[in-house]
Amino acid sequence: MWAVVAKEFRELRRDRRTVAMMILLPVVLLIVFGYAASFNVKDIPTVVVGPGARQAAALLRAPFQVNEVDPGAGEPVARDRLRDGRAVVAVVTGRARPLVLMDGTQLFSVQTAEGALGRMARQAGAAAPPVSLRILYNPGLTTSWVMVPGLAGLILVFVGTLITSLGVVRERQAGTLEQLAVMPFRAWDVIAGKIAPYLIVAALDLALVVVVGMGLFGVPFTGNPAVFIVGAALFLLVTLGMGVLVSTVSQNQGQAIQLAFMILLPQVLLSGLIFPVSSMAAGVRWISYILPLTYFIEISRGVMLKATPISALWEPIGLLALLAVVVLALAIARFRRDLAPGAGRAKARAAAREVTPA
Repeated sequence: MWAVVAKEFRELRRDRRTVAMMILLPVVLLIVFGYAASFNVKDIPTVVVGPGARQAAALLRAPFQVNEVDPGAGEPVARDRLRDGRAVVAVVTGRARPLVLMDGTQLFSVQTAEGALGRMARQAGAAAPPVSLRILYNPGLTTSWVMVPGLAGLILVFVGTLITSLGVVRERQAGTLEQLAVMPFRAWDVIAGKIAPYLIVAALDLALVVVVGMGLFGVPFTGNPAVFIVGAALFLLVTLGMGVLVSTVSQNQGQAIQLAFMILLPQVLLSGLIFPVSSMAAGVRWISYILPLTYFIEISRGVMLKATPISALWEPIGLLALLAVVVLALAIARFRRDLAPGAGRAKARAAAREVTPA
């Protein structure tokens, strides 16, 4: 028995990635759930418009964070700010009871804002909130309306990263990449040929999820499909590039699954799919801004639920394009090295050493 125990420890010591995952993953999960897993929204972007905008803005306290005060604007401007994602709450003054508009796609922010308005009313001694409240884009605060656009992106991450990486690693283990190394192919040609089937499958999965979400859960699609397609195409390029990149640093499918899981986990927890980004601690929140799913969720929810135009989505679309260029460039550079003469044989020998019993 002791010989078997010693053998397992020797094999585990050689597999440094598994050791790192066993030690670091619990710490990462503890930090993420400790600082990011929170539904308490502390800052709610707010705009105040209308003749009494300055007086109303002076009365607002936390969690309302007033970013814009425009006495010359009216309800159309307030609606535009919510549609474009520049605010979650908009207060329209100049009427008997101020009108408070809220973005229903931000579930937890709306719930926090409603509670804050109730407290303000009780402190003022009023029997009911002295405002007219109206929730836009998701009047019933239906969870599925918010989750389906995000789940569509999560499925693309799964197909693009995990399935693609496993497919390319399988080619390496079968020796196919060594055959490609002696053929007159450029690294870009090989990558394009490898990811094209997964691109088609992922696109079909995305269409299926959106159609099922609309039919089964009643999720609306109010925006321009072309804008949604542009965002989805860029997001797919990023995820497929990450899959190829994972495959280039993995010597077998087990390693590919481990690395893909380490990429998938932050996307689920830190992209705003479950926990609001605004509720995360500053030390963790920055990770959200380098995750492609964060920007795709902003695009998909904006287009599907709010009919947000492309002019208001240029930032997430531009950042997805930048991430696509960076990830694909890294994948091509790594893949070119794999296609170099002798590289495939060296990786195969390294993989064989890892699985050889002690």
